Amino acid sequence: MQQTDERTSNTVVELSSILEVLHEGAYIVDKDRRILFWNDAAETLSGYSARQVVGSRCADNILRHVSDDGRNLCEEGCPIAAVLQNGKTQDLVAYMHHKDGRRLAVHIRAVPMTIPGRGPAVLEVFDEITERSQLLKELEALRQEVMIDPLTKLGNRRFFEITAEARMKSWENRAIAFGLLMFDIDFFKKVNDTWGHPAGDAVLEAVGGTIAAAIRPLDAAARYGGEEFVVVVPNCTADYLEAVGERIRMLIQTSWLDLPGGERLSVTISGGGAMVRKGDTIDSLLARADAALYHSKEHGRNRITIAEP
Repeated sequence: MQQTDERTSNTVVELSSILEVLHEGAYIVDKDRRILFWNDAAETLSGYSARQVVGSRCADNILRHVSDDGRNLCEEGCPIAAVLQNGKTQDLVAYMHHKDGRRLAVHIRAVPMTIPGRGPAVLEVFDEITERSQLLKELEALRQEVMIDPLTKLGNRRFFEITAEARMKSWENRAIAFGLLMFDIDFFKKVNDTWGHPAGDAVLEAVGGTIAAAIRPLDAAARYGGEEFVVVVPNCTADYLEAVGERIRMLIQTSWLDLPGGERLSVTISGGGAMVRKGDTIDSLLARADAALYHSKEHGRNRITIAEP
C-alpha cells in the first residue's frame, strides 16, 4: 500500500511541474472524482486555493458548473463522469462559480489519463472564454472615457445612454431590431440592513460579473443606478430576449456569496424586457421594460416578463 501511495504521489508531482506552467486552470481527479491536484491558474480563475479544494470530491465541490439551460453539471451531464465512463475526451462551455459570487463563462476540456496504483483519472483544463476576455479589455478602454461603473465594472448610465441611442439609430435607419432588459435585485435593502453595505457592494459586484458572463460580446450591460441593471440586446427576437433574461436570472439564483462570518448569502433578481417598435424613443422603450419589471416584482419576484410587442 505504501508503495502504491508513493507511485501515485510521484506521478501527481511530476504532472504538477508541467501543469503549473499553464495559463489555463487545470486539476486532476481520480476514479472517485476526488481532486488530487489544483494548479495556480485554477486558483486565479476561480478564486479558490488548492488548500480549499484538494482532497474534496469534485461532485460536491464549490465550483458548481452550470449549463446554459440551468442544469447543475455535477449532477447531470458532468464531463468528468462521462470521461470515466467512456474514456473519451469531453469539450463543453459552462458557467463556473467564482469565489466572489459571480459566474464565469468557461471552456472546459476533460481528458482521460491513468495514475499508477490508482487507476483511471481525469485531467480537466478550463479557461475563461476568449470573447469575454476581449470584452473586458474593451470595457477597460472605455473606463478612460468615464463610462464604467467603478463598483461592478459594467458600463454606467452614460454608457447605456450612448449605446441605446446608437442602437435606436440602427433601428430607424436600417431596421435592425434590438431589445432592452431591466433587472432589479430582489429585497436588496434587506441585504444592506441585515449584513451591511460591504455585503451589499459585494452582491452588486457579483451580480454585475454574472450578467457580463451571460451575454454576448455585442450585447451591452450597464448599472442603471442603485441595484438596477440594464442590458441592450441587438439583432434579436422577443424569444431570444426572454432567453437571455432567463439565463441571467437562473445564473444569479444558483450563485452565492460566502460572508466573512461563515454565512452564505444568495439573492435573486426580477427582470423586465421590451423589443423596440415603430415610433419608439429610448424613454418609451425604457418605460415598457420598466413596466414589465414591475409586473415581475408584483407577481412573486425572481422572474422575467417580456412586454407585448
